[in-house]
Amino acid sequence: MGRGKIEIKRIENSTNRQVTYSKRRGGILKKAKEITVLCDAQVSLVIFSSTGKMSEYCSPSTELVKILDRYHKSAGKKLWDAKHEHLSNELERIKKENDSMHIKLRHLKGEDITSLHPKELIPIEEALQNGLACVRSKQMEYLKMLKKNERCLEEENKRLSYILHQQQLAMDVNVREMDHGYHQREREYHPQMPFAFRVQPIQPNLHENR
Repeated sequence: MGRGKIEIKRIENSTNRQVTYSKRRGGILKKAKEITVLCDAQVSLVIFSSTGKMSEYCSPSTELVKILDRYHKSAGKKLWDAKHEHLSNELERIKKENDSMHIKLRHLKGEDITSLHPKELIPIEEALQNGLACVRSKQMEYLKMLKKNERCLEEENKRLSYILHQQQLAMDVNVREMDHGYHQREREYHPQMPFAFRVQPIQPNLHENR
């Protein structure tokens, strides 16, 4: 007995809907891979789930952008509006400028210049000279700043040395004054305290007893 025909309509149960989506997505991706191998076809497949998750497949022999470009030419439909087209052109222009700057940078480093014409070497030489002049100017500014800082340090050192010298002189004066006062008091103290000694006999005078 064969399977009954399934009515194609939205599955209301979210769990069943997610399971069905996962199974059928796998089947579609499998079929896309099979037709690519069996029929040498160029296939590009993009699927978005209800939650916004993307799944994609593209034949190994091509790219999604190339597939879209072929579709644009074959169907005659304009996929990109003016804004997207302008952004695409701007991106291409920036890419070319970036490539050109990389080439110029290599030339400034002295790389890949053997194939250049002598006239093409002139702007490179001028750019190097201008760069060297800027570097030297920056170095001079740095040296001037170092000299200025050195002068400031010397002046500060002189100022501190002068302060230290004045403090040392003041200390020497204080020491001399203290020493002078000490000797003065010593001279004034000695005359006021005369010393007189009288020797007392330890034993009675024998001559007097006789």
